[in-house]
Amino acid sequence: MKFLILNGPNLNMLGRRDPSLYGSESLPQLLGRIRQTFPHIEFEDYQSNHEGCLIDRIQDAWAGPMPADAVVINPGALAHYSHALADALRDCPLPKAEVHISDISSREPFRRISVTAPAADFFISGKGPQGYFLAIERLAEFLSSRK
Repeated sequence: MKFLILNGPNLNMLGRRDPSLYGSESLPQLLGRIRQTFPHIEFEDYQSNHEGCLIDRIQDAWAGPMPADAVVINPGALAHYSHALADALRDCPLPKAEVHISDISSREPFRRISVTAPAADFFISGKGPQGYFLAIERLAEFLSSRK
């Protein structure tokens, strides 16, 4: 199994960015723990502060040169307004999980709605970095059940 882990704007600043909301672990540390926890899964990770780059990578995962079996995405703030990203996720036939470290339902009003979430098979919010692990477990179980 190969999973693509996508992280959107500002997630490259994990560990430095408002630790009270996002924790003190950096993105490379989190990704290292993920690889250690799931050695039987191959991971490709990609982070961009640019919407179009994330869309390109989603398209490459199912229709291009860099295939994957499933997608885990933390779209960051793009979740709240990027209909283009939502369309790319909706077009992607791979199983997908959307993850948010903070609980978006209890944040500022503009953050409470995710326009990208309906395009995902699973949605996890407010579980901290553990949300990535939960998403991977759910996607792996889903893929295994389809075999």
